[in-house]
Amino acid sequence: MIQASSTTLQLPPLSLYIHIPWCLQKCPYCDFNSHAVGAESVPEQAYIEKLLADLAMEQVWAQDRPLQSIFIGGGTPSLFSAEAIRQLLHGIRQQLVCVPDMEVTLEANPGTFEVERFAGFREAGVNRLSVGVQSFDDSSLQRLGRVHNAGQAKTAIRAAKELGFAHINVDIMHGLPDQTLGMAKADLEQAIDLATDHLSWYQLTLEPNTLFHSQPPVLPNEDTLVDIQDTGQELLQAAGFQQYEISAWCQPGNVAQHNLNYWQFGDYLGIGAGAHGKVSSIQDGKLVISRRVKLRQPKAYLHSIQPLASHTTVADKDLPLEFFMNVLRLREGVAEHLYEQRTGLKLTNVVPLSRLRQRQLMVAEGLQTTPLGWRFLNEVLADFEL
Repeated sequence: MIQASSTTLQLPPLSLYIHIPWCLQKCPYCDFNSHAVGAESVPEQAYIEKLLADLAMEQVWAQDRPLQSIFIGGGTPSLFSAEAIRQLLHGIRQQLVCVPDMEVTLEANPGTFEVERFAGFREAGVNRLSVGVQSFDDSSLQRLGRVHNAGQAKTAIRAAKELGFAHINVDIMHGLPDQTLGMAKADLEQAIDLATDHLSWYQLTLEPNTLFHSQPPVLPNEDTLVDIQDTGQELLQAAGFQQYEISAWCQPGNVAQHNLNYWQFGDYLGIGAGAHGKVSSIQDGKLVISRRVKLRQPKAYLHSIQPLASHTTVADKDLPLEFFMNVLRLREGVAEHLYEQRTGLKLTNVVPLSRLRQRQLMVAEGLQTTPLGWRFLNEVLADFEL
């Protein structure tokens, strides 16, 4: 039997994720809930109103906690007008208390159409952009089904900086079809040269239910992938970037607060088509953690009275894996007391922990992998599934 912790129960920090599911076209590698616009126009006003109605139903899970961060993802949220984003953020602040200087991130494509809206997004209250570049090589961008080119990507990032966005993330993928070490290195060198404060640098994977999964392209071999990883890490470190999570690199003091809350097993409300949320509550002296998922199809979501697709309570036996799958993504891990705070369970009952420490895959104090454990993180996490 899994024992509950005797630690005084408290709710974790709270964030808000907002999903806008439309994009100009579906990329062949994308497994997110995204839908090409097609001939029909995006029902912008109706969707904003639905998001705010959705939030009103989620309010009960806030339990008087202020929002620590907002992340507007997709799809392509930058397809929405600045006025729509302003209306959305204003409506959120009317319903929930927000911490001062709250991080508000919006995902944006670097196409000319979206760049023209950047100034309006900043005026609306967005203070951080996450720009989906993926590559600065035009041939790679075409293979990935992206609608922008390398020149537009560079222009978009420079424009965002000139408009006063102090916090800009650039998404770059590696291990792309037919990519060489030189091509991957050139992508990173260009990203570094643009001098943003945050980079998300991760390997392309062929996910189920994508075109690339059913029609796999030719990807670099294992030796090339290792060379790309090693060379990329050296480049980023030399440029002053710190790796604080598996795929996240930042200049000192510029950690993405919203994502950090995910990885520290914090709570987040999820609104929008297909959005996921994680919420905690204290019931009968016990911390109860639940997952909430919204209807996936945009039309079904828009026309629903109750957009909730599922609400599932996470069983105690599943909490160790869920917790460690998140916190061990962090290079520095977390303090041991966070396990009991965020799960309501005793750390002494986590059997794999002592085994992993004996194998020198996790450090003796704190919840953190050793360099060896970091290298073989999938194997470390597999221990928590036993």
